[in-house]
Amino acid sequence: MSNTKITSAEVAKLAGVSQSAVSRVFTPGASASKSTTERVKKVANDLGYRPNVLARAMVSGKSRMIGIVVAYLENQFYPEAIEKLSNVLQSKGYHALIFMAGKNMQSIDGVIEEILDYQVDGIITASVSMSSNLTKRCTSAGIPMVLFNRSQDVSKMSSVTSDNIKGGKKIADFLLSLGHSKIGYIAGWEGASTQRDREKGFISGLSHYGTKLYKRKVGNFVMDEAKEATRKMFYKNPPDAVFVANDHMAFAVMDTLRFELGFRIPEDVSVVGYDDVPAASWPSFNLTTVQQPVDTMVQKTVDILLKKIEHEEIKPQKITVDGPLIIRGSTLIPKG
Repeated sequence: MSNTKITSAEVAKLAGVSQSAVSRVFTPGASASKSTTERVKKVANDLGYRPNVLARAMVSGKSRMIGIVVAYLENQFYPEAIEKLSNVLQSKGYHALIFMAGKNMQSIDGVIEEILDYQVDGIITASVSMSSNLTKRCTSAGIPMVLFNRSQDVSKMSSVTSDNIKGGKKIADFLLSLGHSKIGYIAGWEGASTQRDREKGFISGLSHYGTKLYKRKVGNFVMDEAKEATRKMFYKNPPDAVFVANDHMAFAVMDTLRFELGFRIPEDVSVVGYDDVPAASWPSFNLTTVQQPVDTMVQKTVDILLKKIEHEEIKPQKITVDGPLIIRGSTLIPKG
């Protein structure tokens, strides 16, 4: 078998078309007649020809690649969201490149530089906080960016999140409606806008009814830290309900309460999470939680980014999407 790479010129010759016609057949969005497309693709398949995407990108100035930066994948919300982002991008003729970054802003500096080296057409950051310097760096490089499940006070940056403030208020209203009076909160990483907004809405909801937060600990969106926060919170004078800033930590909180500390859920303590990841509905957890409307969030993120790629003058948008409170068995049964 020959290792010689088949060229578009050879495909064009055998298909009886021009080389530019071959290029159009393999260029997303380009026009080619049905008969030409079928003839070219048959010849290409017979010869084993594949277009050189990188070479085409150098000529066109468009790589058709989108960089997705994610802080971590332990939380089930992110693998699901990234899969959906990748699928929607592919349906639009783009491909996703996944880059891992830590939760803090320092670790993302090198990652963004690496992404820019790949000549991506746009960037989606999933739960990654951006410094103003990095925002300026991407803007000056002419690379559109959208923040997914994070927001920040930068006027030129578009973002899509669930309505975390409203979600926090819903949880406060619900727990108070159950008759709880000693309500705790286990916070996520305090550098995250999602954490700050969920807590802000939660505290606001409690205050509306004249109730103060009974206890607060920090779990940093990490299971082991959430376990330790639970031990400290429930060691003495425990709360009768606890809102945990995301489901990932809530699972650790529930296991620690039941299997280490001997608490019954919900008889001794009601537990509420945030995200509604797949495991939240498992019988082992049966977790009451606020659902992040991931399909809507993904669609709006991709729509904004592609519009920015095609029309540079589009104004930045900050979109919040309301998500429902999903009531399950980790909380007391609502009265009445």
